[in-house]
Amino acid sequence: MSDHDILSDAEREALSAVMLEPDLPPQRVLVVDDDKDARDLLSEMLALDGIRCMTAASGETALKMLEEKPSIGLVITDLRMGHIDGLELIRQVRESVRAAMPIIIVSGDADVKDAIAAMHLSVVDFLLKPIDPGKLVGLVKHELGMAP
Repeated sequence: MSDHDILSDAEREALSAVMLEPDLPPQRVLVVDDDKDARDLLSEMLALDGIRCMTAASGETALKMLEEKPSIGLVITDLRMGHIDGLELIRQVRESVRAAMPIIIVSGDADVKDAIAAMHLSVVDFLLKPIDPGKLVGLVKHELGMAP
């Protein structure tokens, strides 16, 4: 190391090791809704902004995907679904190894009680349909650490 080097040899080696690490898989958004049209619309809306999505038609399928797919970085869920509704899905995620997962609720049919329950479960936001695409994309990009 010469007098004018900023980094020591050890720091230079550590930096090289970090630079050579393989890129992490892109974080994907899991869109959960039992309404196929709503699922498709949300995932297409995000895809237009370069956000990669996966979809699930039920809370059960979403839980299974969260166990199997580490690349999922955020969940967008509807509230009103079959056996495992949106709030139950969030409760189960909060009790799992993915407890810190950011979750956004998108619902066309919600009351104040639902919104309060969702906030107690630490959701990022509670958006009512019809969705403002700019607001949704902004929230998702912020949570995934993507450039605005």
